[in-house]
Amino acid sequence: MQGKMHMREIIKDRAVVNDDWTVLRLNEGETPETVAVPTGKVIVPLTVWQAQRTALENRGNIGVWIASDERPEALKDDVAKLPVIAVDFPKFSDGRGYSIAYNLRARLDFTGELRAIGDVLRDQLFYMHRVGFNAFATRPDRSIHDALKGLTDFSETYQTSWDQKTPLFRRAHRESKAVRK
Repeated sequence: MQGKMHMREIIKDRAVVNDDWTVLRLNEGETPETVAVPTGKVIVPLTVWQAQRTALENRGNIGVWIASDERPEALKDDVAKLPVIAVDFPKFSDGRGYSIAYNLRARLDFTGELRAIGDVLRDQLFYMHRVGFNAFATRPDRSIHDALKGLTDFSETYQTSWDQKTPLFRRAHRESKAVRK
C-alpha cells in the first residue's frame, strides 16, 4: 500500500504554475520507516525523511514537509541540499507555520522553494509571503486565480519581516516643517 499523493496547480513566485511535485501523506497503518516513496519529485513528511534519509538524500528530487507541531531545526543540516521545504497548515487558524517559515529563512538560511500546504486560503497569502513563503498549494475547493490576488491585497507594510527589512517610518521621506516665530 502506498501513501496518498496529490498533484495540481500551485502559486509559485507570484504566478499560477503546474505543480511537478507530489506530496506524500501517510495512510492509516503506514509507518515512516516502511512507506514506499515513489520515483519522481516527492515531498515527504519530516518523519519519513528522518527514517529513510540514507536512501533518500542522494536522489535530488526529494523535498520535506514539516507539520505545524514539528521544529524546523530538525532540518538544520539538510537545508542546503533540499530543493523544496513545505510547511503544513492543518487548519486555517493554526499559525505555527508562519514561525516555522520565518525560522527556515532567517535562522537556517534556506534559499529554496518554501511552500505552504494544507488549509491555505487567499486571506493568508500576503502574510505568508511576508515570512518567506514563495509557493502556495491552496485548498482545491477554492479558485487558485482568486487566491493569487491575495498576494497584492496591501500595497504597503508598516513592520519589518522577511520580505521587508526596514520599517515604514525608516522608508518614508518626511518633509520637516520649519518652526516660525
